[in-house]
Amino acid sequence: MIIKHQRGRGNKVHLLLNDEYAVTTDINFWLDHYISDGTEISEEEWEELLKEINYKKALNKCADLLSRRDHSVKELKTKLLRTVDEQSAQKAVDRYIEAGYLDDYKYCERLVEYLFNVKKYSLNHVKQECYKRGISQSILNEIISDYDVDQTDVIVELLKSKYSSKLDAENGKQKVIQALMRKGFLYSDISNAFYRIEDE
Repeated sequence: MIIKHQRGRGNKVHLLLNDEYAVTTDINFWLDHYISDGTEISEEEWEELLKEINYKKALNKCADLLSRRDHSVKELKTKLLRTVDEQSAQKAVDRYIEAGYLDDYKYCERLVEYLFNVKKYSLNHVKQECYKRGISQSILNEIISDYDVDQTDVIVELLKSKYSSKLDAENGKQKVIQALMRKGFLYSDISNAFYRIEDE
């Protein structure tokens, strides 16, 4: 196979095998692994180069995704697999875990705090969100055990803020109860919250 390269937009470099497009990498990688145009390479050499290209692509994608927001290990790997192979994705994820930039425990701590204190989610809803992101049950249980969240208090706060205007509408109370139950709050806690407000 004869390898050639073409400059693309920005810092992209397109590699061609026998004058047919094969893969895209970046100028920094190509300068480190430069092969003169017209060089003949074997199948094994090409496979090795392709592995390096995909690994570099996976590392770059990790950096880009983590610069936007925190991710769990599962979330990050799932996104990587859209553009690179399993081996490259896992290798990149392992590298970021080793470097301390990817930590499910710390990620879960921040997520649980945000969901409880900012989003005012129910305990069930918090668990669903964490499981959806691939957080293990053992990590989640350990972190949640540090929280002493009174679900009735949370519902009272929601009734006084987010749902206060909706309660005055026709069938408002019933609609609000249904909305709270969809968020994972127990009917008993919702009833207690309404009793508390009425007592006040």
